[in-house]
Amino acid sequence: MSSSNPVPLQISGYYIFPLSLPPLSSFPTTATHYLYLANHKPKIPSPTSPRSLFLINVPFDATDTLIKHLLSTQLGLPNGRIENVQFEGQTSGVQDHTKATVTRTNISTSRKKRKRSVGEGEVENMEGANLPSTWDRELHGIGHTAIVMFVDRPSMEAVIKAVKKARKDGIQPVWGEGLEGTLPALGFARYLNHHNLQYPDKKQLLESVNNYMTAFGAQEAQQARLRARQRQEADEDGFVMVTRGGRNGPAKSEVAQEQAEKQKKKRKGLEDFYRFQTREKRKAKAGELVKKFAEDKEKVRRMKETKRRFKVNPHKPPNV
Repeated sequence: MSSSNPVPLQISGYYIFPLSLPPLSSFPTTATHYLYLANHKPKIPSPTSPRSLFLINVPFDATDTLIKHLLSTQLGLPNGRIENVQFEGQTSGVQDHTKATVTRTNISTSRKKRKRSVGEGEVENMEGANLPSTWDRELHGIGHTAIVMFVDRPSMEAVIKAVKKARKDGIQPVWGEGLEGTLPALGFARYLNHHNLQYPDKKQLLESVNNYMTAFGAQEAQQARLRARQRQEADEDGFVMVTRGGRNGPAKSEVAQEQAEKQKKKRKGLEDFYRFQTREKRKAKAGELVKKFAEDKEKVRRMKETKRRFKVNPHKPPNV
């Protein structure tokens, strides 16, 4: 860029950090890459937000090692002050990377799709159960982002001050300088290594399969215990969930009696909740009154017949 249009220090709250890209055999010309950084201010703050930096337009071959080297050694700051680096679209199982984060595509599609739970037959904890990766390093798209988490806020502020000083002094660090030969190569060597990684060692493959089957068996046993417990417990409305494997009653009579007492207490006071219950109650009460009236009438009739049949003469003395 010509001196008449110098690169500003900031744009939209982001500090502009120019980097020099070293020449390659396929492109033997030095290029300038612009990295944008600012304090991480997510919509929903987290405890680590105040001590994190948000990077935009990270180089396509950026890794944890390169980012840490740039923001510490190449800026003249001590090492070991960066705790973690999270890249956009990062996948697990790749060397020299942290845990995976959510990509833009996943974020946009999650708003349209309903949340799905882990279904039966799917292993939730995949740690150590994944197949070996077929790539030795992960590359990023144009304009991708990253979050750099520091051990404390002063360490993060020191990086911003160092970037300002480098811009003021006209220093433009060379991307990856000092780490030559320590990272997996790109170009033809990358795809040759990818071809070799598609045929992993049998021992390593067997270990991944065994780990997966162990995790799968543990989850199946956990789901079986959960279904068995659901078949023996009633919910708040007194219903027992019918799950695969049939519907079984409670294991002990004491449990059944205890559940019956609980349901009886819950239903107490709800006899006249609906109108038809009140109507049926009045009808039953009227039927009981009619039945009792008929019984009393029959009783009176029998008493009258008995009185007519056995008449006592008060003037006749009893036999001695």
